[in-house]
Amino acid sequence: MPSYAFFKNQYVPLAEAKISVMTSALHYGTAVFEGIRGNWNNEQKQIYLFRLREHYRRLLNGCQVLRIRLPYTVDDLCRQTVELAQKCGFEEDIYVRPLAYKSSEALGVRLHDIADDYTVFIIPWGRYIDVDTARCTVSSWQCPTDNSIPPQVKIMGHYAGNALAKSDAVESGFDEAIMLSVDGYVAQGSGENIFLMIAGKLITPATYNNILPGITRDSVIKLAKNELGIETIERPVDRSELYLCEECFLTGTAAHVTPVSEIDHRKIGNGGIGEITGKLQKVYAEVIRGDNPKYLDWCTPVYKKQAIA
Repeated sequence: MPSYAFFKNQYVPLAEAKISVMTSALHYGTAVFEGIRGNWNNEQKQIYLFRLREHYRRLLNGCQVLRIRLPYTVDDLCRQTVELAQKCGFEEDIYVRPLAYKSSEALGVRLHDIADDYTVFIIPWGRYIDVDTARCTVSSWQCPTDNSIPPQVKIMGHYAGNALAKSDAVESGFDEAIMLSVDGYVAQGSGENIFLMIAGKLITPATYNNILPGITRDSVIKLAKNELGIETIERPVDRSELYLCEECFLTGTAAHVTPVSEIDHRKIGNGGIGEITGKLQKVYAEVIRGDNPKYLDWCTPVYKKQAIA
């Protein structure tokens, strides 16, 4: 099934959404993006876009950092995305990729005196880390600091380092990389946040440890507290704690909740899916597909319900 994009303020076939090789953002990484999941509920014949507004608030925060001026509000961006998803008509899990970028066909390192533009497209997409449990390695590539490239928003240029870490890990036989901050603390995966179970407590790196404060991360913290009665401690995490923890899992829009079974050839727990990790996987899967009424405010339906004759 062909897909579509919102491009140059109109809906067009995805194959027609093209930019020039001279586009400024292509050369200097001056763009911000988001990744939004649409989760297919086969029983309801519905796609639910997960925490759509939060993603677009973060996108606009990124625009503020990169001095990108968009003529759209959060409401506008949400409406466009729902309309685009309806036009695509997929009946499977989808991935939404909004991108705000410096669009002038001009060379030169700068943010000023450069035009801005915005696009969003949708593709079908299944599992990002295509294993039941991930084998990870600690990368030699570090996360940049806030006064280098701000990690709180998804700036395109930031992800070159993440790509280096991911490819090194995969080509060394692992599924994912774990990156450290410049002061040696655990930060995050190449595209995910990380959680550990230590002495029965859920631990995750603090936001000041050069991490992206993920929307899935926030969801899991809330679900752990509300559904399992487990508080999450946000603090610096030493590298050695990765090897000593009882459970470990990764969270992200693409990765959902992915259990980690091994880090640097050291088995985590029993080498399978930990008890708490498994419970969080289950409740998260129910929530994102609109099967838990307590969290329907996190889910934006794409298709209008058919009237009963």
